[in-house]
Amino acid sequence: MSLMASARTHLTTEIETVAKEEGIDPEKLRKLVSTGRVVIPSNPKHLPKLMGIGEGLKIKVNSNLGSSPDYVDIDEELEKANVSIKYGADTLMDLSTGGDIDEIRRRILKEISIPLGSVPIYQAGLIAVRKGSLLDMNEDDMFNGIEKHAKDGVDFMTVHCGVTKEGARLLRDSGRKLGVISRGGSWLVSWILHNDMENPLYSNYDYLLEMAKEHDFTISLGDGLRPGCIADATDAPQLHELIVLGELVKRAREADVQTMVEGPGHVPLNQIEANVQMEKSVCDGAPFYVLGPLPTDIAAGYDHLAGAIGGALAGYYGADFLCYMTPAEHISLPTVEDVKEGVIGTKIAAHVADLALGRGWEKDLKMAEARKALDWEEMFKLVFDPEGAREKRKKMSPKLEDSCSMCGDVCAIRLANELVK
Repeated sequence: MSLMASARTHLTTEIETVAKEEGIDPEKLRKLVSTGRVVIPSNPKHLPKLMGIGEGLKIKVNSNLGSSPDYVDIDEELEKANVSIKYGADTLMDLSTGGDIDEIRRRILKEISIPLGSVPIYQAGLIAVRKGSLLDMNEDDMFNGIEKHAKDGVDFMTVHCGVTKEGARLLRDSGRKLGVISRGGSWLVSWILHNDMENPLYSNYDYLLEMAKEHDFTISLGDGLRPGCIADATDAPQLHELIVLGELVKRAREADVQTMVEGPGHVPLNQIEANVQMEKSVCDGAPFYVLGPLPTDIAAGYDHLAGAIGGALAGYYGADFLCYMTPAEHISLPTVEDVKEGVIGTKIAAHVADLALGRGWEKDLKMAEARKALDWEEMFKLVFDPEGAREKRKKMSPKLEDSCSMCGDVCAIRLANELVK
């Protein structure tokens, strides 16, 4: 019996564990899981640390890793995974497309303790390319990839079920400036138009649901037609796909399959609220997993900052799950340091949104007390990167131990502590 099916009748260990972690009433959480407004990604073959994503819970952060055709180093990907966990990532996604992707995925699953996501269409596409052409990919390749990932223990999978023949036609006629920037989305659009066939992940969605229920993995309905530049945001292809995803969410819930929905990438700031509200309305409150969003197209090298700006706003308006951006976004495969910067930036965005929603004030209140007391060690314990903060202070050591080198003996806090009684 799937976790969602179990939640319809009784409190499960998973729900009780997450309820305790979140500080929420277990019975309330049970109802949220049973109705699909919260998901707890946990494949029984992996059994990761339990965490919930969705309505009323703290906003979660995902970190991506994985090889590329140009660069393959499994040990480095594992280091990225461990760095991600160290700095607070709640989940990881393996997006590997180079080298032995089965070995990479299995080693990550073996060595990490948090939920792992994947994109099985990459497996199918790479197999097809090695046989001859991506366009020769067939339905069996697609579903065999999903089954393989499920049997390995992947906890949640991005599946581009909302890319349809009608969506591909709309895209072709839409006059988009940047076309398709989702890797899985572009593969499927190309396959659909070349073969003049419906997307098997859509036409045989019931089979996918059977597989998801059997292996109890969470479906993440991918946004294959998401905008790749802010000029394309909230256009007909994107909205058509969202409407299809709303229908697929309903069918997944009827099949007792946990499901979340992925959201747009490049969206100007003034459209973020509308995009979140549309997803919540069309998809009946399904957990919303946003890729950024990026409110500008020209932040390459600093996309982790642009993504944090968009992510904080999206989280405040109701997004439940933020996919990180790194300084390498749009430029290259991220390094370990890029991954660290990306995770920290997105954790800050999630925390900022949580604060505005009335959640997670404890550390900020403790920081105020530590700063008033000029207790530097306590301050370092409370920040997102204690080592980095400590190193910055050390590089330009102050003359007075209780001050910093910015203010020295005219430190406002120290003077107030001495003079304002």
